[in-house]
Amino acid sequence: MNIIAFDLGGSGGKLFLGKYSGNKLHIQTLHRFEHAALPINDNLYWDLPMIYQELLKGLSAAVEITNDTIDSLGIDSFCNDFALVSPKGELLTQMHSYRDPRTMQLSSEIYKIVPPEELYQINGNQIAPFNTLLQLGAMLLQGQQYLLEKNTLLFLPDLLIYFLSGRRFTEYTLASVSQLYHYHKNDWSGYILKEYGISKSLFAKIVNPGTINCRTNEQINNTLHTKGFSITHVCEHDTASAFLASVCKGDYAIISCGTWALIGTETPGPIINKYGYKYNIANEGGYPGHHRILKNVMGTWIIQEIRADLKNQGIDYSFSEMENAAKEAKPFQFTIDVDNEIFYSPGHMIQKIQDYCKYYYNSAPSTLGEIIRCVYESLALKYRCNLERLHVLTGKSFETINMIGGGSQSEMMCQFTANATGKTVVAGPIEATALGNMIVQLAALKQISGIEEGRNIIRNSFPTHEYKAAEGQLWKKQYKKFLLQFNL
Repeated sequence: MNIIAFDLGGSGGKLFLGKYSGNKLHIQTLHRFEHAALPINDNLYWDLPMIYQELLKGLSAAVEITNDTIDSLGIDSFCNDFALVSPKGELLTQMHSYRDPRTMQLSSEIYKIVPPEELYQINGNQIAPFNTLLQLGAMLLQGQQYLLEKNTLLFLPDLLIYFLSGRRFTEYTLASVSQLYHYHKNDWSGYILKEYGISKSLFAKIVNPGTINCRTNEQINNTLHTKGFSITHVCEHDTASAFLASVCKGDYAIISCGTWALIGTETPGPIINKYGYKYNIANEGGYPGHHRILKNVMGTWIIQEIRADLKNQGIDYSFSEMENAAKEAKPFQFTIDVDNEIFYSPGHMIQKIQDYCKYYYNSAPSTLGEIIRCVYESLALKYRCNLERLHVLTGKSFETINMIGGGSQSEMMCQFTANATGKTVVAGPIEATALGNMIVQLAALKQISGIEEGRNIIRNSFPTHEYKAAEGQLWKKQYKKFLLQFNL
C-alpha cells in the first residue's frame, strides 16, 4: 500500500509517503517547506495559495516515486481557521491566522452574547481567542454578516480537499473544537448558532474520520499526470492524529509537542464540569473511542519565535545549537508562565521574555543560553501543573508520559519533563501526526483492524527513548516557587 500524509503545522508543512508491508510501516519524506502567517496592516493571514502549491509539489513527487500507484491521501493541520467558498466554488476570503489580534480585541463583546461558562457547559471546548466561534463573532461585529450568507465555511484541511476533489465536507475532529459543536447531539449546537445569528447552512456536512468519499478530480489529475487517487478523511485536526500514534500502554499521559504542546489523555467521551471550566481544560473529539481531554501550553512556539528574532538580526542558530547554549547556563535563574498572553502573538519574543522577567525579578536573562533554559524549565514546570489538574479531572495517575512530535527530539525538554513530573518520559515517535494520519487511512482501506493494531505497527516500526526522573528535590522546590510566583 502507498499512502500519502500531508501534515501542515503552524511553521511548516510535510508530505510523507507511507509504505505498508503487512507488519511494518515505512515512511519517506516527499517534500518539506516552511511557512508563517503574514502580517498585512493589523491582520495576520495564512498564505493559502503558497500552501496549496507546496501540496501539489509533494503530490507530484508522490506520483513519480510510486509510478502513479497512490492508494490514498490524508490531510491534517491546525484547527479553527477557515475560508469561505461561494456556491459557484469561488474562494471568497483570505484565511486569517488563529493568532490574528481581532478575536482578542473583540472577545468581551462576543462573550456578552453567550457567556464563556455557558459555552463550556455545551461543548467543553477551551475558552480561547483562536476558536472558530470567536473568529465568526469578530466578523459579525465588524459588519461582515453578508459574507456568511449562502456561502460555505471550510476548515483548512477540508478546503485543501475541496481544491483537489471539488467536494465539500467538514471532518468531525475539526468541528468538535470549533466551540460551535454539541457532543451529545452529534451536530452543530442549534442554540449557539441561533444566539449568534449564524445559519447552519454555512457549514458542510460533517463526516467521521475514516470515511472515504472523495477522489481527485479531472483537473488535478491532469495537473499531476495521474490517473487519480482516493482522499481519506483522517483525523484532520493534527492533535487528534498525533494522539493516535502514541506508543505507551496502561495509564499514561500524552504530550504532543510542537508549536503548541498539547498535554492530555484519552477518555471514552467528554468530561464537562465546573472543575474543567475553572482550569479551561479542553474536550476534543477524535477517532471513535479516542476522545481527548487536554490542556494547551504555548510549546515550542516561544523557541521558534526566539529563533526568528535572531534570524532578523542575521544570526541563524539551529535548534540543537540553541539547546547546547542552554546546557551551559545556570539552572533556575528565571522562570516564566509560558501561557501568559504576552507570548501569544508573533514578534520580539526575546524582548518580551526579558520584560516579563524584569517585572518579576528586577533582572532578566541576557545570554541566549539563559533565555532558552528559562523557556525549557518553565515549559516543564507548566506541564506538571497541567498534568496534576488532568489527574483531578480524570482520576488517572499517569504512570508514564509519552512525548511525541518534533519536540520529542529535544533531550533537554524530555529530561526536564521527567524531572519536573517525577515520571518516566517515553520520547517518540517524532512524526506522530503523520503516522496517526496514516493508520486511519489503513483502517479505512481495511488493511488493519483499527487503531490498536495501528499502534502496534508503529511500536514495531519506529524507535523510542526513555528518560528517567532525576534531581527530584530540586525540581519539587522549584515547582512550589513556580506555583506561588505566578499564582497558579
